[in-house]
Amino acid sequence: MSETVAVAGSGTIATGIAVTAAKTSKVLLWARSAESAARAQKAIDKQAAKLEIDVSGVTVTTTIEDLAAATYLIEAVSEDHATKSEVFAKLESIIHEGAILATTTSSLSIEKLAESSGIHERFVGLHVFNPVTKMELIELIFPAAASDDTKDRSRALATAWEKTAVEMPDMPGFVVNKLLFPFLFSAVELKEQSGLSAKDIDACMQLGAGQPMGPFALLDFVGLDVSKAIGQTIGTPIPAEVDRLIAEGKLGRKSGEGFLDWRR
Repeated sequence: MSETVAVAGSGTIATGIAVTAAKTSKVLLWARSAESAARAQKAIDKQAAKLEIDVSGVTVTTTIEDLAAATYLIEAVSEDHATKSEVFAKLESIIHEGAILATTTSSLSIEKLAESSGIHERFVGLHVFNPVTKMELIELIFPAAASDDTKDRSRALATAWEKTAVEMPDMPGFVVNKLLFPFLFSAVELKEQSGLSAKDIDACMQLGAGQPMGPFALLDFVGLDVSKAIGQTIGTPIPAEVDRLIAEGKLGRKSGEGFLDWRR
């Protein structure tokens, strides 16, 4: 079946999903405020123009009841159980029978989120990666009660988006973040121990290990606040420099500065 996709959220992941989904279906995107909606629309238009994707079928709204028309709803708000649960409560009151509710969590328990949603059999973890329009992987995580219809439609959605879906167990960080963030934080510790700059370590890992992006650029790209939340969830110690930068409001690319300067 062709899904009508709705996205609850207006950040980088949410707008990336909207542009990706626009290639195959109508899309509804809910933002909490008019200001957030304007930013989301601008981000969608910018990505679409760069990739030459028609996003005329994407509707940005500040009225959450508009998402009731969707058959596949995707929560894409901040990586915090309480915040996600608050959104689930709003969606549960409008979601129609048969619609699927997905979460883009990158590290939280799918079973616990499914419990918060109240929609166990039609719930799924749909972990996409930034930038959503380019990254090919989707980590799919199903709660124990997920129906065959939920599983089949989630796999089909990934295929329609031309992504590779890998199903995995419900463990903190799943596979990518479980392996990735201990490495990223070890790079921060190496920087502190060696006196090398973030730029030099990034260059070493790009030129010597073939990584498309060095660890510090990647931390900044993810966002240091999000990176800290993921690290806490998977039980990886957070380096002091990460805490210091967050306290200074230097969250990475989205704030213009983190380990690297993105203001140029």
